[in-house]
Amino acid sequence: MLETLKARAEALESGRENAVQMVRRALDRIRDPQGEGERAFVTVHAEQALAAAAAHDGLRAAGAAPSPYAGIPISVKDLFDLKGEPTPAGSTAHADSAPAKQDAPAIARLKAAGFVVVGRTNMTEFAFSGLGLNPHYGTPSSPWDRAARRIPGGSSSGAGVSVADGMAAAGIGSDTGGSCRIPAALCGTVGYKPTAGSVSREGVVPLSMTLDSIGSMAPSVDCCRIVHEVMSGQALPAMPARDIAGLRLAVPQTVAFDDIEPYVAELFERRLKQLEAAGARITVLPLKEFAEVASINAKGGFAPPEALAWHRKLIAERGSEYDGRVLKRIMRGQEQSAADYVELIGRRADFIRRIEAVIAPFDAVVMPTVPMIAPRIADLEADEDLFTRVNMTMLRNPTLINVMDGCSISLPMHVSGEAPAGLMLSAAGGHDAALFATAEAVETALAA
Repeated sequence: MLETLKARAEALESGRENAVQMVRRALDRIRDPQGEGERAFVTVHAEQALAAAAAHDGLRAAGAAPSPYAGIPISVKDLFDLKGEPTPAGSTAHADSAPAKQDAPAIARLKAAGFVVVGRTNMTEFAFSGLGLNPHYGTPSSPWDRAARRIPGGSSSGAGVSVADGMAAAGIGSDTGGSCRIPAALCGTVGYKPTAGSVSREGVVPLSMTLDSIGSMAPSVDCCRIVHEVMSGQALPAMPARDIAGLRLAVPQTVAFDDIEPYVAELFERRLKQLEAAGARITVLPLKEFAEVASINAKGGFAPPEALAWHRKLIAERGSEYDGRVLKRIMRGQEQSAADYVELIGRRADFIRRIEAVIAPFDAVVMPTVPMIAPRIADLEADEDLFTRVNMTMLRNPTLINVMDGCSISLPMHVSGEAPAGLMLSAAGGHDAALFATAEAVETALAA
């Protein structure tokens, strides 16, 4: 059972554990030669983390801890600026970039609250895949069926593994088409994608300026809420606790269940029945608008042209160092004209307007986070066509929510010891507080 942030905060407050002990425990997990730390992290900040932990122990003893969470270890995805370090973003082509002059604002706020960064986590190069494979730094495996070495999900691969393996209390990541929720689903944690723009993206290597959002992976819904509020710099509107009884949950029938594996379908159906038995009102909704996303993204969507705009100079100088699968996706940006891009903006705006009207009567849209269990890393590395098919399948459901500019959270729905799978709850953009309240009610009902 993973420790929640509140449980860790209580341990620190009571004196059952101090910050140095907590951080040292995390570092021991990272260093374990039998574990995944070597692949989950690209840089470990052991000396700095222990020094920060000792400082927070001193502040707590003096009654001056900056928050209840001061001294708790977290991991940071490799695309966030950390003062004095380059920001490789999972790439050797960017590994010798100029050291950051300051921390990314989201990370600066976490540090100001006393969270301790234990290191930078591995990721898909430049965040452009939902699988988590990285040919430069290796690929950490999902915590399930480790002997088979299955994918962790991406692009925030190391972040998901760091939380699942107890190497960090929370993992900070980004989500453009599922990059927090997919690793959460495949690693058995909670993963949150907030409304885009609610957390500053300054100091973060971009994939898509339109779709990028800054989120987290953590042991519980409440943990993700705490981290989100710190990173955004403001508390969410107070919401009364929600009871599962009477919650209105819509299950979309279009796209979300295409080619779903029987294991995931049966697990999802079982969880729906559990929620319904607890009093949730489940509505099967056609939501035919989801079928339009493939057409909207027919030329690649926003990510390729927006990524190409950022990468053009680097590709010209060091394109040979890129993961070929990532480079191929970025170069799709050449397929769009300026007129195509302007049309894309308009089509998305119309899509958002119409879909928000359809889902307005419901507390959340609920579907499997991904329709399959984690495949083996070796199989995807050996077969380019399989890699492409699985990548698109993994990204499909989470991407629906990014395109509609929503907020979304993935909860574990599997039984301990079985293949991890996620149940995804989503709402219209700007409804983060309400979605957290709904997700906490669902989380409690699933645990009953």
